[in-house]
Amino acid sequence: MKILFIGGTGTISMAITKRLAAQGHELYLLNRGNRNENVPDNVKIIKCDISDEKAAAAALEGMEFDCVGEFIGFVPDQVKRDFRLFNGKTKQYIYISSASAYIKPQDGYVITEETPLENPYWEYSRNKKACEEYLMERYRKDGFPVTIVRPSHTYDERSVPLGVHGSKGSYQVVKRIKEGKPVLIHGDGSSLWTITHNSDFAVGYTGLIGNPKAIGEAFHITTDVSVPWNVIYRTIADALGTELKPYYVSSEMLIALSHDKYDYIGGLLGDKAVSVVFDNSKIKSLVPEFDCKVTPQQGIKMAVDYIMAHEEYQTGDEDFDKFCDKVIETLDKVRENF
Repeated sequence: MKILFIGGTGTISMAITKRLAAQGHELYLLNRGNRNENVPDNVKIIKCDISDEKAAAAALEGMEFDCVGEFIGFVPDQVKRDFRLFNGKTKQYIYISSASAYIKPQDGYVITEETPLENPYWEYSRNKKACEEYLMERYRKDGFPVTIVRPSHTYDERSVPLGVHGSKGSYQVVKRIKEGKPVLIHGDGSSLWTITHNSDFAVGYTGLIGNPKAIGEAFHITTDVSVPWNVIYRTIADALGTELKPYYVSSEMLIALSHDKYDYIGGLLGDKAVSVVFDNSKIKSLVPEFDCKVTPQQGIKMAVDYIMAHEEYQTGDEDFDKFCDKVIETLDKVRENF
């Protein structure tokens, strides 16, 4: 099939890019060319900033596709642009939305695709919902062949999945664990979370490409396994060969103490502080081969081992380190003086 990805080199999309390339599809990536060093040789690059609609239209002139995958559309104006660029030029348009858009707080802990989309805590999630609504309207009114995909926490070997971290990623938390320092864990660490390795996600996504039953439908693609945050953090410590020293802080307290320095309102109250269990029967009904092989424990160990072996992914975050120490010091004093 002839396929175009907008983006194609991110955490989610790179695994899909590699899988499609290995299968021999005619795959094009339209991006700015900043992260194409690991793209397979048989993938064609269209170097262009999609936000420059005129330049994109010129670069794509005369081209039609079996599928267009949008990985970097976050606000309605971006998918409206895509509609103008690809309406009548693709047999399928797959939009990456987000499982964080599901209603918060939830009525029940098992999430299906019929769970309402309503997240009052996170503008990112509300924008994803608005994008979905626009695209489904175009499907109903114009026959635009849209498929919606809602990932939850998807990761690869370059990033250790965490609940509380700073603006520079996960390494500083890994470093604190390795050095025997206490690490902040939201709540009491018992809420359930779902982490999906990108190689497993790619199986579900690629199975939807070219499937007529996927048109006009939404799917989340996650592992069936949900584990407590305590297990996630202990697995990191185990991979480092050290002891975990958890320091539990409520999400509300983290929000108050961060003074909006970090987006914990959206990232925690709107997402990671809520227990999630996904019913993946819908994606499995269309893609029978979708069956996550990488367990949370295996995936976390792979990520920790990879990052510790590659200095380029060991990005320190001194500000976040100081924030952690200050939170711990402040709350310890409160407990002592109460």
